[in-house]
Amino acid sequence: MLQRVPLSRMNGEVASQALVLVVEDEPQMRRFLVSTLVAHGYRSVHLGARSNARSRMSGLEPDLVVLDVGHPGIDGVGLTTRLRQWTSAPIVAVLNPSREEERAAVLEAGANDYLVKPFGTGDLLARVRVWLKQGARLGRPRGSPQAPTAHLRIDRERGCLTVDGNEVHITPLEYKLLENLAGVGSNGATEEQILLTVWGPNDTPPVRYLRALIRQLRQKIEKDPARPRHLLSEPGGRYSLRLG
Repeated sequence: MLQRVPLSRMNGEVASQALVLVVEDEPQMRRFLVSTLVAHGYRSVHLGARSNARSRMSGLEPDLVVLDVGHPGIDGVGLTTRLRQWTSAPIVAVLNPSREEERAAVLEAGANDYLVKPFGTGDLLARVRVWLKQGARLGRPRGSPQAPTAHLRIDRERGCLTVDGNEVHITPLEYKLLENLAGVGSNGATEEQILLTVWGPNDTPPVRYLRALIRQLRQKIEKDPARPRHLLSEPGGRYSLRLG
């Protein structure tokens, strides 16, 4: 079993013994990613996204994950969500050229950054260096995320929101979104359901408005918006709210 080597700093750089997990199904792209990482001093291990990734991940403790979500038949958002539940390591998603909202969905699911194909060696290594340094600077713990969770409460009598007992300023639309998610339970609601409920059938905006609102709310209520504990992205393009 691969063991994680703790990150250390050498002249401001993250030690090259960092372990990078590559989740990639396409052989040519997998060879490019792994060979580039190894040639520049990183340790690397690769898994397939479709079959054995989920069962084998439990034996790994990577310092960074490079995740290709651009293949047909792969639920990129769902896979990113499962990865984020399993590890606190930075995730760099690899995507095919796509619409802005598709990239945003992967970031909302827990990815820290993304690369759009085609990209070169320099782009890949720059992302790896930046996020490994970020992980070292924050002193990221091993294994699953253990960040403390703020106590979040919706005060319906006053029509406000509190986090750790402190009132957080939110807009009426943000409050309506949170109240709606609080009422649907742990299964959450789809984007279409939220749009119809929050905005109404006669004034339904494009889905990018909802995703922007989600990002905006996470900045206000989450200790770490990149790894949300309250306003969660669920598989299948659903959102749920966890109070407490």
